[in-house]
Amino acid sequence: MAREQRLARVFVEIADSLIDDFDVLDLLQRLSTRCVELLDVSAAGILLADAQGELQVIAASDEHTRLLELFARQHDQGPCVECFRVGAARTNIDLGRPEAAAAWPRFTPRARETGFVTTHAIPLRLRDRVVGALNLFQTSVHRLDEDEIALAQALADVATIAILQQRTLERSHVENTQLNHALASRILVEQVKGVLAERWDTSVDEAFVAFRSYARSQHLRLTDLARRIVDGTFDTSVIPAPETHV
Repeated sequence: MAREQRLARVFVEIADSLIDDFDVLDLLQRLSTRCVELLDVSAAGILLADAQGELQVIAASDEHTRLLELFARQHDQGPCVECFRVGAARTNIDLGRPEAAAAWPRFTPRARETGFVTTHAIPLRLRDRVVGALNLFQTSVHRLDEDEIALAQALADVATIAILQQRTLERSHVENTQLNHALASRILVEQVKGVLAERWDTSVDEAFVAFRSYARSQHLRLTDLARRIVDGTFDTSVIPAPETHV
């Protein structure tokens, strides 16, 4: 399928999701995956600021990216953290250059160990308000051109609108409610991923795919299903386990 067609399908998919009771966590998870598909990057992660202004991981295209994002936030450094603070994109950062190691002495070697050689950070913003950042990683040296960066910003802007969607976007308490709800949902889902991965003796990525596929097939919100699993009111044996590969 041509890139233009894939892009059109992504925005239709997002538009279809923006209903009164949409699942923001599932939408952001899909968006991080679509970033990988559309921008020819290796991995993507979305971070949101909590009520205290601290960045928290909300979605990632794979588990390695989630761990790297957690590392970046924990040590309060990295392009994504910097992007959020200044509200401007940081793109085509070569992690092999001495400047990167000097700027982020803990983040850079960890990213290199994970296999990433280039990174980009795009702000999640609405007008002059920044609520998070989109982090893109590449395992090969390939510069994103101006059109690709503009597309990345457009996807980040769509994510921001989805997060802040309410009838009155300018009410700060609405913003905080949406962000706090999304972050709390992520914590629940992380717990369930770990429980299912241990139960099935599989990776957390495979466990999440199985969990998410079941929720969507049953028209259940990820958060609602995760809460039922955590409080013990849902029988997880009805969820088809991931196929094991020998």
